[in-house]
Amino acid sequence: MTRVPAATRALRLLRFLASRPGPVSASTAAAELGLPRSSVHQLLEAMAEEGFVTHLPEERRWGLGVAAFEIGSAYLRHEGLERLARPLLTQLTEATGATAHLGVLHGSDTLYLLKEQPPHAPTLITGVGVRLPAHLTASGRAMLALLPRAQVRALYPDTASFTDRTGRGPDTPTELRRVLAEESRRGWSMENGQVTEGFISVAAAATDHNGRPAAAISLTVPSARPVTPQALAARVRDAAADLTRRLDGRASP
Repeated sequence: MTRVPAATRALRLLRFLASRPGPVSASTAAAELGLPRSSVHQLLEAMAEEGFVTHLPEERRWGLGVAAFEIGSAYLRHEGLERLARPLLTQLTEATGATAHLGVLHGSDTLYLLKEQPPHAPTLITGVGVRLPAHLTASGRAMLALLPRAQVRALYPDTASFTDRTGRGPDTPTELRRVLAEESRRGWSMENGQVTEGFISVAAAATDHNGRPAAAISLTVPSARPVTPQALAARVRDAAADLTRRLDGRASP
């Protein structure tokens, strides 16, 4: 017999939100779960205070919050995400001579978990444990492009949410939506000098069993190097698809 019914209801509600393709109203959640609407409101407000859900007042809907994504990323890390991805990064570096990274979303940042680089590679700011603004990195945008728009809006509600490094990159919610839509259609993301002057990165995201971004694989080269971004992108897309299979994931719609 359940001794903490409130905790059980909160977990059921969180799982319900995770199973939906986008934010839902409290009344829909209450009806689907067979719970009193007042109880659902109380649970949602409590989880919002802890960052597990986000309220969209204009739409009168609720969606997953940043803390829920952090928990999901932590689970993948504990279950050996790095071990599954490391051989893929090693193969990429050997085949292309580029520096390869594995990154995950940590709030509105890209958190780098792995880095593989060829001998005599130039020094990059990116390294294991480094966090950079997701909207500036190819890895971050590859993952943001697969999130529901409401989740992106919660991470970047206004211009104050944007950090600048080199004077390049999206700096408003409207511009970010435009860039993400373009990169989503293309199937891969690219940044040119937005993190570090003189370097280009391309990235593609691997997805989990819900089709949500679990991680992203990227390749970085000096912009003067005679290689096309499209050629690198084909490599990272194949590697990301391989990582998706290793995670028992499915392609994002």
